[in-house]
Amino acid sequence: MTRKKISFTDHAWLRMDEPDNLMVITGLITFETPLDYEALKTIVENSLLPIRRFRQRIKPPLLPFMRPYWEDDPNFDLESHLERVKLPPPADQKTLQDLIIQLMSTKLETTRPLWQFYLVENYGKGSAFIARLHHSIADGITLMQVLISLTDTNPASSHAGQLQEIGRSEQQTISGPKNTAKSAVLKSEDWTVENLWKEGVRILTNPSHARYRVHQVIDLAATVGKLTLRWPDPKTVFKGSLGIEKCAAWSEPISLRDVKHIRKAFNCTVNDVLLTAVAGALGHYVESHKQETEDVSIRGFIPVNLRPIQLDQELGNKFGLVFLSVPIGIDDPIKRLQQVRQNMDALKASSEAIATFVVLNLFGAVSDRLEDVLVDFFGTKGSAVITNVPGPQTQRYLAGTPINSLMAWVPQSGRLALGISIISYNGKVWLGVATDKGLIPDPETIIDFFDTEFNELKYLAQIVHAERQKKIQPMLSKLDDAIQTLDEILALANKE
Repeated sequence: MTRKKISFTDHAWLRMDEPDNLMVITGLITFETPLDYEALKTIVENSLLPIRRFRQRIKPPLLPFMRPYWEDDPNFDLESHLERVKLPPPADQKTLQDLIIQLMSTKLETTRPLWQFYLVENYGKGSAFIARLHHSIADGITLMQVLISLTDTNPASSHAGQLQEIGRSEQQTISGPKNTAKSAVLKSEDWTVENLWKEGVRILTNPSHARYRVHQVIDLAATVGKLTLRWPDPKTVFKGSLGIEKCAAWSEPISLRDVKHIRKAFNCTVNDVLLTAVAGALGHYVESHKQETEDVSIRGFIPVNLRPIQLDQELGNKFGLVFLSVPIGIDDPIKRLQQVRQNMDALKASSEAIATFVVLNLFGAVSDRLEDVLVDFFGTKGSAVITNVPGPQTQRYLAGTPINSLMAWVPQSGRLALGISIISYNGKVWLGVATDKGLIPDPETIIDFFDTEFNELKYLAQIVHAERQKKIQPMLSKLDDAIQTLDEILALANKE
């Protein structure tokens, strides 16, 4: 039986799994028409199971203080990973939400491969597909790619795309500081613990390479130092001890065209617009709990993809985190947008993503007790995990059934109580909120505040566009007059 030690980074995510904060990514796909179980089973068998990691389980190490192994599950049974469930009446969004909340608080079976799919056969007039995958298999960006690989642009297609085809036209990338991920100076694969010994030998035998590495180490050490010296996040309703029960909610879709309309009005990015609405929503939520927000900012951990476009069969976690200052205390939406844009621009030139990737590698290499201390230490630096993953912008089909919506919730690493997920698909955007029930029992309230803030930005954008149109209109009229005069001159010239 083939065995392979789990990587240090994946080991870190495996060890962070706790009853009150499971490291499991939850995805949701909904359909307005029923999805056939047998057709879905065939798609999973043909497109997912060829990826070896989905047929492997975690095997404990033979000796203490060693890393566990990935090994093929000799008793693998697809039907035990693909369950059929029915919702109790009225089988609406609230009922589906209750099921997802129940699953979020349920640990995956550790003696089998760490993933579980559910086909909800009676969601409204259609179906829902729920995917739960452990973070040790791969990061959320990669797992979204894998799920999209099960789908197709053609409803008549007999099978979905293969893993190696992901990234050509529908690549899922985090909408964040891309310059960090593409840095030619710092590369994530250089800083895995497995490569350090090889690098040591190369440095000793190659002086020019040693100088190159010195510059990298200095830059990296400076960034880690800055992260270490940051003050803890302020105490708000989002901070506190976690419980086992979780909550989850998601919004009605908003038009991506509307988001881009706002982006154009204020000369910013789509990400800036959505994060501004999120910041406003979180500020209103804190205020609703009688807590002061004036001049208050909290930090959100934003994952940044460090993986090349081409995925490999072993998947794994290849991402870093940047710490975004979220200005929840700025009431004016335009001033808040300007501050968010400024904060995001500052992150694009930083090497924080690489630094946190290195730290995650170290988490997986140190003892359990030391990792526990480090997780708590970094957890104090932020209040939420915030992800923004652009999905395909064309209609997709799963087993021939048209997909209506996509949603996902990521685990809150660092023992945080709040997770914000933004996903776009086929011209629409959804906001998902995952929370600890004891601290934030009503994530729907955050979504309501988000809707209010987004509509305010939309209204202000309409005013900006209208003012621009007023300024442009006289110039257009003069241009029309000039064109008409030129036409008359040309007509006279033709007569002569």
